[in-house]
Amino acid sequence: MLETIKHRLKNFPLERYQPGPQERNASAAVLVALHGENSDPHVILTQRAFHLNNHAGEVAFPGGMWESTDSDLLQTALREAHEEIGLAPSLVHPIATLPVATPRRRDLNVTPFVGLVDMPVQLNADPGEIGALFDAPLRMFMDLDRYEYFEMDTGYGGLRFPFLPYNGFKIWGFTLKVLTDMLNATLDADIHLEYPSDQRIAELRRRADVEG
Repeated sequence: MLETIKHRLKNFPLERYQPGPQERNASAAVLVALHGENSDPHVILTQRAFHLNNHAGEVAFPGGMWESTDSDLLQTALREAHEEIGLAPSLVHPIATLPVATPRRRDLNVTPFVGLVDMPVQLNADPGEIGALFDAPLRMFMDLDRYEYFEMDTGYGGLRFPFLPYNGFKIWGFTLKVLTDMLNATLDADIHLEYPSDQRIAELRRRADVEG
């Protein structure tokens, strides 16, 4: 399974992109850190601390905003993973750059990088940013019967999102979309989940702008 993922990720070559002057305040990168046996690979995930201003308590990849000291966005992902969970860059073998995506509610472009990690390694979550640190088996995301949906009340109407429950965590949003898109592209996983349409999100934003 992992060997197949690695082979097909050659279609997403590693790119060391540095954001331009107009992009720097809205550029971020995350690390999709894979490890484990070929038949049972896992991904390292975090739960963001509950006191944070953005996406508090949500499951996320290690990562964060580009900084002026970063040579490129890959270094951003590796630096943030080191700061957040104690994963040294020397222990990560980057292999692919996934398509840039935008999390909900933020005008932000996030670049996911896939890296292989030789385990075991000693990881330590930074309590200032990370509430929990855990591994999730990729095979779990292939089981369509595990997925559920929840309603989010925006104050101007509801949005319905898919999620995958795992050991008390709710994996959804940007994190879930990146992982399922990667599995669809590399394993022909045929994971098709229902997300709010761009038109529905734009409608609710217009309502918020008018009434706010």
